[in-house]
Parts: sequence; C-alpha cells; structure tokens
Amino acid sequence: MKAIGLTRYLPINDPLSLVDVEIAQPVATGRDLLVKVEAIAVNPVDTKVRAPKEKVEDAPRVLGWDAAGTVVAVGPDVTLFKVGDPVFYAGSITRPGTNSEFHLVDERIVGHKPASLDFSQAAALPLTAITAWEALFDRLGVSPKGEDAGRSVLIIGGAGGVGSIGIQLAKVLAGLTVIATASRPESEAWCRRLGADHTIDHRGDIPAQLRALGFENVDYILCFNDTDRHFNAMADAIAPQGKICSIVENARELPVGLLKSKSATFVWEFMFTRAMFGTPDMIAQHRLLNEVARLIDAGRVQTTVGENLGTINAANLRRAHALLEGGQTIGKLVLSGF
Repeated sequence: MKAIGLTRYLPINDPLSLVDVEIAQPVATGRDLLVKVEAIAVNPVDTKVRAPKEKVEDAPRVLGWDAAGTVVAVGPDVTLFKVGDPVFYAGSITRPGTNSEFHLVDERIVGHKPASLDFSQAAALPLTAITAWEALFDRLGVSPKGEDAGRSVLIIGGAGGVGSIGIQLAKVLAGLTVIATASRPESEAWCRRLGADHTIDHRGDIPAQLRALGFENVDYILCFNDTDRHFNAMADAIAPQGKICSIVENARELPVGLLKSKSATFVWEFMFTRAMFGTPDMIAQHRLLNEVARLIDAGRVQTTVGENLGTINAANLRRAHALLEGGQTIGKLVLSGF
C-alpha cells in the first residue's frame, strides 16, 4: 500500500524528510479496525516527532495522527463497528500513523464520522476535539451541561487547531465567556466567527489587556501556545482558586510557586495518554468523538478546516509541515485521497 514515511529526521526543506513509500498492508486483530484512509489532517505533533535528530529508522516510519475513512476489516473482538462504517479518529502515538492508504486503530478511540461532513472536513476534528474536550471538561472540570455558565475562560492560541474547537466547546456547551488570543486581523476574525466574545493579542501584555476589557482575573485558562512564554502572565491573570491547563510542553522549569498564594491549579492535557497507557477508561474517547459528531450534525459545532492542500503525498505533506512550522496557520490543514 502507499504511505508517506521517513527513515531519517531531517529539516522539512530536505526532500528526504518525508518520502513516498510502499509498505505491507496490515491485518486487523483483537479490537483493531482496518480503515481505508480517505483524508488526514496535520498537527504540530507531526512536526515535533519529525524534527531533526540523529536517529535513523531501519524501516520507514509513518507519521500522522488524524484520519477519516471507511472500515474495511475488523478484528475478532470488535463490538462497536462493522465493515463499511465511516469513521474518524486520531490514533495512538505509539503505533504507526495515518499517513497511509490503510491503517490499524483500536476501536475504543474511534468515533462514527459526522454524517453531515465529507471525509476531509471530518479529518480536521479528532485530535483537536479530543484535546480541547479533555482539557476543558476532564482536566479543568468545567461542566459540559452549562452549570458553570457565565464564568470566564482565556484561550491562548485561539485560531490554532485546538483553539478553534476549544472556543466552540467553551461557548456552546459550557456557556463560558470566552476571551481568545489572536495576533493578526484574520485570526481575530476567525476566533470571533467561532464564538469568542473578546480577542486580545498574545504578543502583548495579556493581564493588562484583560483588565482593559474589565477582567481583573479569569476563572479558567487554556494554554494552546508556548507554555514557557505565557506562564507568568497566566499566573497573574488566573483567579484565586482558578484552574490552568496547558497542552504545550515546557522547555525550562516552570515557576509553579507563583500559583501558591491563589491556590490555583495547573494541569497538563495530552490526548494520547489513554491510548498510550491503555487506561481503563480508554473508551471515553470513542464516546467523546460520537458526541462531537452529534454536535456537528445538529449544527451546534462546525469543522475547523483552514485549508485543503490536496492529495495525500510526500510533497503535500512536506508543505503542510512547513506551514505549521511557520506558525501562521489558521484552523486545520487537511489532505484527501491518494
């Protein structure tokens, strides 16, 4: 089958950083689905895993952690899906990725594709929807039933993939007052279109901008951009007994002592945790994705496609990685068809 892989970890402008390859088609066993991949999305995790290092792979390594497609075979222990079902999912970082014609994935982290979306529109959603949902509802403990309505959340990195779905979940389900950060007019407009009540510039003084809007503090903060850079500002902006969740790993020690006097919470979100460790509640991601599909089909949440870059091949994937590394993308980058 066709796939895009790497054997060396190279700068993205090197044509060997991602290459078209032929590899064996896998076979479904256990609770695995074999999915014919119709569309994929590209995420910052793809670029981080591919980033230059000395390691050399003996066989091509296939990246990719977002896909939508059709189930073509099931393992003997599968109970949630059948052959022919359209699905969407983000997979596991510990297994081969979705940048291939066919892909194996555990059914417990797969959802039924929204009926109202095509495959490319659906592929934009899984990783970011899981991340935003878990960050907001599981890690911060916000009620998805509106029980915290009227409280405030600051979303740092509102126009990115996770921010784009996070704004919608925070507004539509939680009923929060949403302040999103955006650094350009077009990203500011994007955030407002998705439901942000206010926008501020994360390149400036975040606490000062919040105060100018009338927010001395905010109840929750979702950090989807540069934890190191924004930690001091988050510690300043968070309300006493407030909660902060970040998805971006730190490069240096974080001054968590700044949160002590406020009894504030700082927590990480990593959407691969459940699949990586095979947690007892792994099936929560199946249910989560099905709920996102329901919200999409009901018209309450929308897909977050920023740009479709065309066919799934090495050249287009290299372009997607380069755009993400440039840090100016809005929404999600998708590719469709081999």
